[in-house]
Amino acid sequence: MQVEEYLTRDDRVVLPVGSTEQHGYLSLETDNILAERVSAEAAEPLGVLVLPVLPYGLTPSFAAYPGSPTLRLETFAAVLRDLLDSLHTQGFRRFLLVNGHGGNLAGGTLVREWAAANPDAQAIFHSWWSSERVQAAAREVDPEPSHANWFENFPWTRLAGVELPRERKPRLDEAAYRVAGPAQARELLGDGVFSGAYELPDDQVERVWRTGVDEVREILEIGWM
Repeated sequence: MQVEEYLTRDDRVVLPVGSTEQHGYLSLETDNILAERVSAEAAEPLGVLVLPVLPYGLTPSFAAYPGSPTLRLETFAAVLRDLLDSLHTQGFRRFLLVNGHGGNLAGGTLVREWAAANPDAQAIFHSWWSSERVQAAAREVDPEPSHANWFENFPWTRLAGVELPRERKPRLDEAAYRVAGPAQARELLGDGVFSGAYELPDDQVERVWRTGVDEVREILEIGWM
């Protein structure tokens, strides 16, 4: 009933999209936690509806790490399409999908395709962590923002009782990683962190987080035609 009332005054909705997968010493839910939290913090002052995160995505490279289930590409695309179709039928017209996982980038193509087929609606696929603004803010803090390192290490993605290495992890051989199968990827990554510092002071990382939240809020406010 509350959502029905909401639709009488607003047609925006946020769908966070994540992935359940290995994140080194951090939670398997890191991508889900971050996508949902950045969406909620951005939308709350605007009163925009945020749906629960879609917790599974495309992560075939991590298949050798237990607890990292993946969808097939066609399944992922079908799920996004079904969600957009059903929400559209209910009256929503402006959709912001906030993505928290690099493997899900193919979803952006599906979202543009869906929007082209539904000219009465607008849909944006935004990977909050990879935008120019967030990456620039991150590199002001440290030159290596990366998977499962300090860049995703927040109080809300940590695991109790887990002690992180103090040294920086050597840079990943990205050329080898691009062609590696799951077993080879695990051999290359070891603990699952790509490279760089495992953690940095919270006040430094918080500046990067605020940049991400502010950008998502701006998209919700002025990102529509």
